[in-house]
Amino acid sequence: MQIIPELDLSDRNWISKHINLGNEILYLTQAEVMGIGLTTDEILKLAEHALISHGKKECEMPAKIGIHPLPEVFFHAMPAYVPSKNACGMKWIECYPNNPRRFNLPQTTGMLILNDMSSGVPMAIMDSAWITAMRTPAVTVLAAAALHPDAETFGMFGSGVQGIEHVNYVVHTLKKLKKIYIYDINEDAMDNLIRICQPKMKVPIVKGTPEEITKSCEVLSSATIILKECLSVVKKEWISKGQTILPNDLNTFWDATISREADKYIVDSSSEHELFAGMGYFPEGLPKIYGETGEVLAGLKKGRESNDEIIVCSNIGMAVLDMVLARELFNRALERGVGRKLPL
Repeated sequence: MQIIPELDLSDRNWISKHINLGNEILYLTQAEVMGIGLTTDEILKLAEHALISHGKKECEMPAKIGIHPLPEVFFHAMPAYVPSKNACGMKWIECYPNNPRRFNLPQTTGMLILNDMSSGVPMAIMDSAWITAMRTPAVTVLAAAALHPDAETFGMFGSGVQGIEHVNYVVHTLKKLKKIYIYDINEDAMDNLIRICQPKMKVPIVKGTPEEITKSCEVLSSATIILKECLSVVKKEWISKGQTILPNDLNTFWDATISREADKYIVDSSSEHELFAGMGYFPEGLPKIYGETGEVLAGLKKGRESNDEIIVCSNIGMAVLDMVLARELFNRALERGVGRKLPL
């Protein structure tokens, strides 16, 4: 006779007090997701938990798969399971870089579904664009703090949604910052970033060229566009010893030799970078991976070991972060009566 292990139903029992699992779901709009009010510090703690869980292999997350209806766009299916948070589900997200110009729509949109751990039934559907916008800079600035905690200068390439949030977030983890540099091909985007971010912080934000910023900053990040072709906006000869480079756009923005010749090449997910390499996003070859971001945060891999090391830490987005944040949002929505119940 087959023995079926007993389930811990405590989480399901709590959820069942709020929604009829198997018969209805909770639906949350973007405005409702944002209105729940997760603070930056709370998001950073949740992101750190997700990263460490991934670093310790205490989760399940296959590499994201995708489709590419147009040359410049992608759709990604991103499932993950983080047992410590009872977080299980999938994000379906797309990136259309030309949306703002063509249709006056955001570049990135998407939806996220959460499932009940005990029965597998869907229990929530919510907008995922805000979650993506928040967890991405959280990873960058947590990695920056782990690899370069005493940095006094930070440079951000890209002044869109991600650029704005990176600047907002970085002052929470790099406590010794004295200046933030920004660059975007769109002058209005830079002005908009300064208008939004500068009133929130004492650290001055200044514009610069790619060369000026690269040569001025200890920590650099980019959130521009993801292309198979390497644009090489930042040149290898501009890089100096001791810098920490944190791209969110693979090696699109950077001379490919920077990552290949770095003293350490760290990634959020080895399997996802290998998948992207197989799809042609590293035409000159995927650099040798030293370790994963979560392994560094968990203390399983050493971060910076000398002041002269050039470290590249490439973070392209992991579903474990989406699920952990989404589960916290779901919990608070149930507690506060936010959202609407829809029949299945």
